[in-house]
Amino acid sequence: QVQVVESGGGLVQSGGSLRLSCVASGTIREIASMGWFRQLPGDQREQRALVATMSVGGITDYAASVSGRFTVSRDNAKNTAYLEMNSLKPDDTGIYYCKVIENRYGISRDYWGQGTQVTVSS
Repeated sequence: QVQVVESGGGLVQSGGSLRLSCVASGTIREIASMGWFRQLPGDQREQRALVATMSVGGITDYAASVSGRFTVSRDNAKNTAYLEMNSLKPDDTGIYYCKVIENRYGISRDYWGQGTQVTVSS
């Protein structure tokens, strides 16, 4: 079982910066990918949209809306991922979730954290 914990959210003014952290712990076999997803405020369907991900090999994927402003990074030795968010906009507001994909003997499984709130005021 893998536990995922996010931290670093908060309230920031438009144009400001935040840094989110995600730590995976427990009995981890191999982490294939760690990434960040956002749930919009008031979304009854609780859909989570891709923000940024990074594979164990360092391959990154960003949503077009954050490219050039956000940077995802990982410390594989610590099973930790970071999301550096700069030039924040009110549209970046939401609950940010960390997703960890673990490979265990050829089977992939997703683990999610509890989410951290990011609020950007105009």
